Amino acid sequence: MKHDQPDSSGAATPAASQDASEDTPRPKAAAPKPARPSSPIAPPAGRARLKRRHLALVLSFVLAVVLPSLTAAWYLWTQAQDQYASHMGFTVRREEAPSAVDLIGGLASLSSSSSSDSDVLYEFIQSQELVKQVDEALDLRALYSRHHDDDPVFSLAPDASIEDLVNYWQRVVQISYAPGTGLIELKSLAFTPEEAQAVATEIFRQSTRMINALSAIAREDTMRYAREELALAQQQLTEARQALTAYRTQNQIVDPSADIQIQMGLLTTLQQQLGNELIDYDLLRDNAQPGDPRIAQAEQRITAIRSRIEQERAKFGGGGDPATDYPTIVAEFERLTVERQFAEQKYTGALSNFDTAQAEAQRQSRYLAAFVQPTLAERAEYPRRALIMALVVLLTTVAWSILALIYYSLRDRK
Repeated sequence: MKHDQPDSSGAATPAASQDASEDTPRPKAAAPKPARPSSPIAPPAGRARLKRRHLALVLSFVLAVVLPSLTAAWYLWTQAQDQYASHMGFTVRREEAPSAVDLIGGLASLSSSSSSDSDVLYEFIQSQELVKQVDEALDLRALYSRHHDDDPVFSLAPDASIEDLVNYWQRVVQISYAPGTGLIELKSLAFTPEEAQAVATEIFRQSTRMINALSAIAREDTMRYAREELALAQQQLTEARQALTAYRTQNQIVDPSADIQIQMGLLTTLQQQLGNELIDYDLLRDNAQPGDPRIAQAEQRITAIRSRIEQERAKFGGGGDPATDYPTIVAEFERLTVERQFAEQKYTGALSNFDTAQAEAQRQSRYLAAFVQPTLAERAEYPRRALIMALVVLLTTVAWSILALIYYSLRDRK
């Protein structure tokens, strides 16, 4: 049987390999292992395709963001009128000239600020009353409404009511107030530098008038209270003097103390006379006969003097005739005298207070001090187009993003 010979490379020929494979026992094939169940695998996603909802999203972005932004840019740079600002700063001062006591004690302050007056002024500048006064002086409706046809957003309507004018006033007049210091800074806007300065100047003038009115009211209140107190004290003093005069007229006594001294002198004299008569009576009884008529006369004089002394003493004991009842007279007179003295002291104090209040009213005054006079602008600062444009783009983008997220959230839940 012919065998294939190996070639020069040493590789076995096909015949030899076949014979060898026939002679070599073949190993038994292993039993196939049971196949494990494989986990399901999702098919790969296909290529993204443009769908109708994507077009709607792009269209909504154009309508919600691009179009409003372009509209705002067109209006700001073509229709919105330039506005100029006038700046001003002022505060309420209170000048107090020192009195003589203050100069001696060195306790006076030449000038002080009033934060309460500044609070009142801050509210007054924003009030309808001031807007009405400035409108009467400058015709605010004509001043702020002449560009309404071209710029209705930043202008005032020609037929605006006073309420609309007050609301617009909050936009064109900006106030900054520091309560601790009492300083007020104000910025007024208008379509020309001269008009902005005129508005600020008129605000300052009307504020000065209001502060002067407050000063006048404070002075009048101080004087009124002092006058009322003085009039009441004067009336009480008059009544007390009239009551004392009527009592003197009724009792016919000018000064009970002087009358009492006279009565005491009379008692002293009577007692001296009584002593002399008693001595004479004793001498007469020792030297005269028992039936001597001089003894009877001496006894009568002694009895008369004792009776007079008792009558005079009865005037000081009370309970007798009211016209000669000295304790009652003196007590009532002292009461009326004390009332008169009290009324005199009260009147003196009220008169002093009135003079002091009058002096204080004359030397105390509030006034409006401007530390920054109304300025005249050289270029327009408002409206702030770049800032407004950035805010429009930001707000519209945020609003569109929120609406898009809400849409996709609702779509994914279906």
